[in-house]
Amino acid sequence: MTYHSPIELKSAGEDDATGIVTKALDDLTKTVDERLKAVETKADTTALAARLDKLEAKASRPAGDTRPEPSVERKAFAAYLRHGKEAPAEELKTLTVSSDPQGGYLAPDEMSTEFLRDLVEYSPMRSVASIRSTGAPNVIYPTRTGITNARWKGETQAQEGSEPAFGQAEIAVKEVNTYVDISNQLIADSAGAVETEVRLALAEDFGQKEGLAFVSGNGALEPEGVMTHAGIAYTANGHATELKADALISLLYAMPATYRNAGSWAMNGTTLATIRKLKDGQSNYLWSPSYQAGQPETILGRPVVEMVDMPDLADGSFPIIYADFSGYRIVDRVGLSILVNPYLLATNGLTRYHATRRVGGRVLQPAKFRKLKMATS
Repeated sequence: MTYHSPIELKSAGEDDATGIVTKALDDLTKTVDERLKAVETKADTTALAARLDKLEAKASRPAGDTRPEPSVERKAFAAYLRHGKEAPAEELKTLTVSSDPQGGYLAPDEMSTEFLRDLVEYSPMRSVASIRSTGAPNVIYPTRTGITNARWKGETQAQEGSEPAFGQAEIAVKEVNTYVDISNQLIADSAGAVETEVRLALAEDFGQKEGLAFVSGNGALEPEGVMTHAGIAYTANGHATELKADALISLLYAMPATYRNAGSWAMNGTTLATIRKLKDGQSNYLWSPSYQAGQPETILGRPVVEMVDMPDLADGSFPIIYADFSGYRIVDRVGLSILVNPYLLATNGLTRYHATRRVGGRVLQPAKFRKLKMATS
């Protein structure tokens, strides 16, 4: 029997135990690595395999990838898109645009962005008259109605006193207004286009109304027009219906020279067409075209302003006026004001637009105007 010391036995036991543990750890590490690799490989291919299985199963079913049969209308529309008018007759008979349920939904009408508007004409009095602004409801202008009365005297003769006459002319500011109700849905669906068109329509309407008032307003609820002022003198045409060239010459030179040299003719297009045909004794037209861009046409050497609100040629009418239009005063109190009220008719789904314009007008110097009357005297 061999004898070993305790120290030798202990060393041999420790080496064996260490080897066993080391081998066990190596085996465990190898096993874990293999299983992780297997799990990773399975995770990468499982989803793909499952998808391929589904596609294979679907393809194996009878008629698995067919779509529902299209409607008759859709088939007809598709045939028309491919062949146009050359499509089969039975398809063309089915396709129609006259009724929505029979195919109109597939070919809806086009909504154009272009907006068609009727022409709105008005007299351009603002382009020739004198315009002022005010913050008051009325404007009063002091006027002098007479001059002093000086006399020629000798060296020792006594002087005489004079009493010039004064007065005042008042321009009352008038108001024109209206309102428009618009559907809230229409406002939202049009992206603001309908509101823009309404504002434009209001501006054109108010411009037309004030232009008419400046020409023939009665002075009560409207501004006083140039054709209704009682202090404006007139020249008779000499005939009730036939316009005379001599009457125009007489009218022109009945004006004071200062006003005549600063004046313009005003009439509507119908009267202007008649004047263009008039000739003097040497067969020369009284009317002269404009030979320079931006310059107006002339009658007897003076410019012409076409005003649509002037009267036509008729017995007893005043179709023509010659004037230095600075003698007509326009007073602006409030420009076109638009108030949007979304609350008044909110329960009805409507928004109300209130539009207001405050303006006054009057002839301040009647001597700067002279009318032509269609009459013998």
